Amino acid sequence: MIARYIAVFLYAAMVIFIGVKGSRKTKSFEDFALGGGKVGPWMTAFSYGTAYFSAVLFIGFAGKIGWAFGLSGLWIALGNTIIGVFGVWYLLGIKVKQEALHYNVHTMPELLEARFVSPFLKIFTSAAIFIFFIPYTAAVFMGLSYLFEFTFNMPYTYVLLFMGVFTGIYLVLGGYKSMAMIDVIFGMIMTIGVVILLVSTIQKGGGLPNIFTALKDINPKLIAPVGPPGIIPLLSLIMLTSVAPFAMPQLLQKFYAIKDSRSVKIGMFTSTIFALLVTGIAYFTGALTRVFLNPTSSPAAFTENGKPIFDALMPEMLITVIPSALTVVILLLILAASMSTLASLVLISSTSITKDIYKGFINKNANDKQLTSLVRIGSAFFIILSMILASLKPAVIVTILSISWGAIASVFLGPFIWGIFNKKVTKIGAIVGSVGGLGICLVLFMVWGAKMVPQAASVGMIASLLLVPIFSLFGKCRVNSPN
Repeated sequence: MIARYIAVFLYAAMVIFIGVKGSRKTKSFEDFALGGGKVGPWMTAFSYGTAYFSAVLFIGFAGKIGWAFGLSGLWIALGNTIIGVFGVWYLLGIKVKQEALHYNVHTMPELLEARFVSPFLKIFTSAAIFIFFIPYTAAVFMGLSYLFEFTFNMPYTYVLLFMGVFTGIYLVLGGYKSMAMIDVIFGMIMTIGVVILLVSTIQKGGGLPNIFTALKDINPKLIAPVGPPGIIPLLSLIMLTSVAPFAMPQLLQKFYAIKDSRSVKIGMFTSTIFALLVTGIAYFTGALTRVFLNPTSSPAAFTENGKPIFDALMPEMLITVIPSALTVVILLLILAASMSTLASLVLISSTSITKDIYKGFINKNANDKQLTSLVRIGSAFFIILSMILASLKPAVIVTILSISWGAIASVFLGPFIWGIFNKKVTKIGAIVGSVGGLGICLVLFMVWGAKMVPQAASVGMIASLLLVPIFSLFGKCRVNSPN
């Protein structure tokens, strides 16, 4: 136990040191938001990967999906890797950088406004970021707090307070530059951690043949190509978690900051390998929760009726399979994943409030010094709001994350993808795609309920993609295209 406290203390000291170091290089709003637009491939690759995969993957998603789908959850890992990472880097990496330079913008709402000559799109998408990133950030806080609660037997509230203050200090100090520097270290910690998790799990299960046999004995469908919930839920989860990155601001704005096209090529392969390793191992071990956990041996992970508590499955799994001497590495793995995601979400939200809303509509004459100060204040404010929501422990973290991802993807996917690849789509198409996609997504959330959140999100994303070209046919609207 003492070793865990020492490791976390050293980890905290390292993060604060890098935050202070980054603050010395943060002199302007562009420095804070984008690291000056000259961030290298390794920093961007690890920053993308660690922002994509947070504590919610290890604590919520891996446990819930693994328990329900078994080994077929690995299709989600493959989709995340091939579509959500390689596909995004290959199709959008250099294109997004070029568009950002052409329009001289720092955020996705700014890019949509410039492309479609639509102040409405900027205010609408900025509001969506603010509204839906708060529960997303709260979900990450919750996942991390649950882990500490299990591992250290610390009160949830104390952990939440510590994590909020800790995140605020290092992000407010150095902004994107500090975040990118430390994400390289975070990525290395995550890589080492998942390898330890894989090896320990296989050893604990007596080898892969025994593990597969045990899963088959529980339910043969757990080792089938499609798990018990069926093909539609599986495809919906793949779409939600793999296609949504084509529209997620906290991921795409990494390309605003990358140095050049050569960096995009290097970062693409680095990020893809990292994603395959992290997601593959996370969903594989999640599928084995049925093998290692049951109400008798792991009562903390189940209700009195023997039903699994999905947010508790993976913390209990980690305690079960990882040797006590190595649990500190796994703890740092999830801490690293969460800190990067938290920082990315907070940075996007605070820059959007500062640049898109404050400078865009409240004080158009705000200077760079004012914006830099305000974005730091905004970061602290956003963290506080997310902590308040996390303290209420609403629903389950997988549902919260799914709703947030689905809503944001429905807002941005159609207008953003069509806007940068097709100069014929119009402002009216973009507005209807964004507003209509979100509306359909939210209505289906309410009608179908929590069990069908991925399906509702998928329909909202598809609607966003279809509405833009359809409504672009109804008249010509002035657009601003670099082509």
